Parts: sequence; structure tokens; C-alpha cells
Amino acid sequence: MKFTEEHEWLRMEDGVVVVGITEHASTQLGDIVFVELPEEGQAVSKDDEVAVIESVKAASDILSPIDGEVIEINQAIIDEPSKINDDPLGVGWFFKIAPSNLTQMDDYLEESAYNKLIE
Repeated sequence: MKFTEEHEWLRMEDGVVVVGITEHASTQLGDIVFVELPEEGQAVSKDDEVAVIESVKAASDILSPIDGEVIEINQAIIDEPSKINDDPLGVGWFFKIAPSNLTQMDDYLEESAYNKLIE
């Protein structure tokens, strides 16, 4: 698993990259009340704004961490955004990307480096 400085996580699963926000981010945002996700089949580029989350405290844009195509979104968090707060690294994932350039993952932090960032 890799982490961005914008508090997203990336996990490889069967050749695709699953993306979500970290526990730190969900805690800082507070109760998440709304999520807008990209469309399946949408081509994305690294740093594109691809999703929006709103909480009782703030609204935040989610950036695509890599180039590729969105192949699946997590409908469960649209229906029940609190799943993100309950399990941000598990059932609270946002979308899956078929990557076009896996070397972009090398730019991101290992868990130990991310933990130092948020200390």
C-alpha cells in the first residue's frame, strides 16, 4: 500500500489500483455526508480532480493519483457515505483504476513515511 501527501491510499489488487482516503483524512474531515465519484470508463490523468467528498466540516476534492481508466466505483459509499468513516482502508474505498503507468506509484510514500508525515 502507498500513500499520498494529500492523504489518499493506493493498493494494488489483481493488476488494478484501488484508491481511498486514509484514516487520518476521515478523522480530520469528521462525519462524511456526501460523495461524488467519477464515472466508470472515465479516463483520468494524475492530479485530475475526480471525486468530491463533503463532511460536516468541509468539502474536499480527491485527485487521481495515477493515469488510467476508472473501471469500478464504490456505489456503497454513495448510498452510505458514513462507510468511509467506519472503515476508510476497507469498505470505504472510492474507485479502482486500470493503470496506464504503474511507475507513478513509485512517487508515493510507504506507510512508515506517511505516518511520519501525519505525526
